[in-house]
Amino acid sequence: MEAYQHMKKEELLALKERLTVQFEDIRARGLSLDMSRGKPGKEQLALSMEMLDVVNSSSDMDNDTGVDTRNYGLVDGLPEAKRLLAEMVGTDPDQAIVYGNASLNIMFDAVSRSMTHGVMGSTPWAKLDKVRFLCPTPGYDRHFSITEYFGIEMIPVEMTEDGPDMDVVERLVREDEAVKGIWCVPKYSNPQGYTYSEETVKRFASLEPKAKDFRIFWDNAYAVHHLYADEDKQDQLPDILSLCRETGKEDMVYEFVSTSKVTFPGSGICMVAASEGNRRDFLQHLKIQTIGHDKINQLRHTRFLKDMDGIKEHMKKQGELTLIKFKAVWGELERELNGLKIGTWTYPRGGYFISFEALDGCAKKIVAKAKEAGLVLTPAGASFPLGKDPKDSNIRIAPTYPSLEELEEAGKLFVLCVKLVSIDKILEDR
Repeated sequence: MEAYQHMKKEELLALKERLTVQFEDIRARGLSLDMSRGKPGKEQLALSMEMLDVVNSSSDMDNDTGVDTRNYGLVDGLPEAKRLLAEMVGTDPDQAIVYGNASLNIMFDAVSRSMTHGVMGSTPWAKLDKVRFLCPTPGYDRHFSITEYFGIEMIPVEMTEDGPDMDVVERLVREDEAVKGIWCVPKYSNPQGYTYSEETVKRFASLEPKAKDFRIFWDNAYAVHHLYADEDKQDQLPDILSLCRETGKEDMVYEFVSTSKVTFPGSGICMVAASEGNRRDFLQHLKIQTIGHDKINQLRHTRFLKDMDGIKEHMKKQGELTLIKFKAVWGELERELNGLKIGTWTYPRGGYFISFEALDGCAKKIVAKAKEAGLVLTPAGASFPLGKDPKDSNIRIAPTYPSLEELEEAGKLFVLCVKLVSIDKILEDR
């Protein structure tokens, strides 16, 4: 196919007229399609339904160590739940604290506690003149919402295929004491699907922050979310906590993980893993905040998933379902956009998203155009601090929630919107 930039004005106008007819036909159908969030589809959720049967009214409710999970106790979680979640990210169960259904809650609490009480005895952030966070971009919008909520200044750092630009990260944390943290999704990142290289992880573990209370928020959300069953096609990530111990920086990192998209997103279990000093810091506040999280749900998960072998088998089934949907989107993008030079996209080997780069200045218009015809996408700019994409080019595509039939419709509509908006942009720039 010929690149749009090489076409004459008359050719572009004629093409726009034909595409507009197609768009109006689709809009007249009154579609209602949603690719706005990375939610599992119904067929994925069905894989975990047996978990609801492993604990019932006739079950033994004692855990492996004889604790009655129906009662108070074990504020840091069941030992078997610690083992299960620690195995997911390849770290030590002794470093774990198990919480409720969402790791985002732990991250919010960690920032909130740092604002009001400081980190391990340091000055509370709220009493400082300035607090800054580094934000690899594009990145996870809910991370940025937390720091925005607390009025923390966010500094964008460009993402590469190996992770954040570490030259920038190293310089900023070394020079600026106001830099207190960095958000990271180190494996199958949201939205590009990149995994940090071994060198990048080692550089993180060797950071020399000026602020003693600087913390790496290591959100390992997609640790086991591979699209491919073949291990040679699965990204690998070193254990950041082990590397930090080796460099003498064991207090510098909080690692988060959950079963939110392994089992049921609204009813999972989650964990923070950290140094002993950080664990004590967390627990002294947690013991005031709660008497304990839902241990019955922890028991349910450990009896259903059992161990890392069980997780791998379960996630193999998840990957088979999600790969079909990713391939459907990739196929439509390739058929309709290859050679046109109006967009590029990522091919992640895991996670929940495809990152699409439109022509500069087109993302918001594409998303708005799609909504006109019944397709809801993540708001353009959401993957950047304060929702401000300086190029207005990035769009996050979330393929998993719609049915395959709906996804095919959504893909066709999306590329049609990309074409129409891109033609307008090219004509406008001439």
